[in-house]
Amino acid sequence: MIIMKISEIMTENVQAGSVPGTVSSIYEILREEKLSGVPIVKKHTGELAGVITRSDLIKNPDEDQVAMIMSRNPITAAPDEDVNSVARKMINNNIRRVPITVDNKLVGIVTSADITNKALWKINNTEPVEKYMVRNVPTVWDKTPLPIAYSITNFFNFKSVISLNDDGKASGILTETDFINESRVVEEQTIHNSSVSTEGDKWTWNSQSVMYILKNRLQFSDKIVKDVAGDKLVSVTRKTSVKECANILRQYNIEQVPVLNMADEPIGLVRSSDLMRAMIQ
Repeated sequence: MIIMKISEIMTENVQAGSVPGTVSSIYEILREEKLSGVPIVKKHTGELAGVITRSDLIKNPDEDQVAMIMSRNPITAAPDEDVNSVARKMINNNIRRVPITVDNKLVGIVTSADITNKALWKINNTEPVEKYMVRNVPTVWDKTPLPIAYSITNFFNFKSVISLNDDGKASGILTETDFINESRVVEEQTIHNSSVSTEGDKWTWNSQSVMYILKNRLQFSDKIVKDVAGDKLVSVTRKTSVKECANILRQYNIEQVPVLNMADEPIGLVRSSDLMRAMIQ
């Protein structure tokens, strides 16, 4: 058990969006700051209004207003709450970040990566990570075009995908951050025609209506998975300890790491949010 207040590990200078505000401004913050989500505050009062994540943006390319896609009434914590309590909130509510508030004013934020990088790695937990890893993880050939890889993550409702080389060995990993960095929102116009015919003895009247539909979609670069995932994969084995794995995440400043067998084939994935479960059991 960790005896530590959340104020000791929270980020105080919080990057936040605001309402009213546009989605494009959130894209900008996430790209520039390399974040996976940000709290949203009311522009005139500074009060917490919600939270918006990369997943919200990706799933709602047609929406331009932050207020329409942010999660309202987010789970929050106070600065004097202990780390274990906040970790439990994250696990029970399946979330990866908790805004820290005082009188509903945003004073900080804590993510699952913060808890792993600043607290969990200090515990001498020798349990193997296989106890906490996710086993059903999507994989793709590393020469797969990015749009196809993105479709696969959507199909599996997963936030990352492990790439395989020609020999079926793990070669890299793509995350939501990678997909956002390699995409942009474009407006696409489609034309729909409908015809109505009226028959008579001598005359046939044809009328046609045209409907123009504007729709936003994510447009990816023309790269393949290997171009983005690179060729330096950080990994662990199923027998790697929780402490060692947490240390690896901290050392490389990453939120997840593939679990490989002796043949370098992927058998699972360990995320910061998975490791947090070791703190409350």
